[in-house]
Amino acid sequence: MAKVEALPYDDRTVYSVAAFNRGVGQWLGRLPTVWVEGEVTELRRHERWATVFFTLKDPGDACSVGVTMPRSRFDALRLDLEEGERVHVFGRPELYEQRGEFKLRALSVERFGLGRHLAALERLKATLAAEGLFATQRKRPLPLLPRRIGVVTGNAAAAKRDVVTTIRDRFPPASLVVAEALVQGSRAAGEIVAAIDRLCEQGDVDVIVLTRGGGSFEDLLPFSDERVVRAVAGCRVPIVSAVGHEQDTPLCDLAADARASTPTAAAKLVVPDLAELCGKLDRAREASGRSVRISLGQESARLERTRERLRLAPALTVERKRAALEPLAAKLASLSPSATLRRGYAIVRTESGLVFSCADVEPGDRVEVALAEGAFGARVEDVAP
Repeated sequence: MAKVEALPYDDRTVYSVAAFNRGVGQWLGRLPTVWVEGEVTELRRHERWATVFFTLKDPGDACSVGVTMPRSRFDALRLDLEEGERVHVFGRPELYEQRGEFKLRALSVERFGLGRHLAALERLKATLAAEGLFATQRKRPLPLLPRRIGVVTGNAAAAKRDVVTTIRDRFPPASLVVAEALVQGSRAAGEIVAAIDRLCEQGDVDVIVLTRGGGSFEDLLPFSDERVVRAVAGCRVPIVSAVGHEQDTPLCDLAADARASTPTAAAKLVVPDLAELCGKLDRAREASGRSVRISLGQESARLERTRERLRLAPALTVERKRAALEPLAAKLASLSPSATLRRGYAIVRTESGLVFSCADVEPGDRVEVALAEGAFGARVEDVAP
């Protein structure tokens, strides 16, 4: 900071204009930031200028003060100020030393009454949040293919055109019903609530889009009205809120089941793209066909293997049974009478049956003798006890 020095005169303290302005500027720089109320006049803003200039005039007096503000900060406020508007300017006094002009260097600007509105909205937001109106678990999923879509918007509004056009472009079969209402001003909140109620009375409406385009803070106030917020939270069908620009967050956004940054984005949320949906269905149908063909091929191969096993099963069963019976057959063969006869034995019969003892025959009896190979007849000549 340059030092303020007086000129060297013998009997007085004298400052140059530059030193005087610099001293006053340094003194003003020590003053605190303040809020100043007045009406905007002589607003000058140019794209090539780095600073916005306007005059703040006292409406009850002829007093005025010049105001400067960096253009980037002014534009970020998105106030769209007009001549004659009453505002509160937050800034600090300063002196433009080269010209000795006293200015108020603005740090922020609010429309008159904005602070009270913000405080009231914060209190309302806290109350509704405590009641659970903004809770995530309350939010419902949007229907995939709504039977009918309700739209609450202003008459002849760009938001209405954007929503309707986008929905019909994306999904031509969509059925729409538009409930027009005032979307700014003192009567807007009541009309918005009434429009929502009218749509809810129609049993085939499955989802509602509440929308309006961008605007000033005051323009969007109806969408933070307690009546509107409670109507959105209590609606029988899901509601998509698309109010203002992305940086705007009216309280209805917090109560809605889904929030969209723009009306066009809201339309994309409530209906699918028909061409994309048909493409997905075609791909799903092709995938299902491939899956069915693969399953049929696998089942056909399985049935063929089963048929072959069934064809071979009887022969295999007979072979296994035959193999199991062979030891028994050999044993039976070894115990059969023919095997005994082959060892040199014979079977003797009479007319009355087998001869087991010499007591069964008498001399002169006729007998049949069976051998391993053939048989012959004989007569008993002698019986040995």
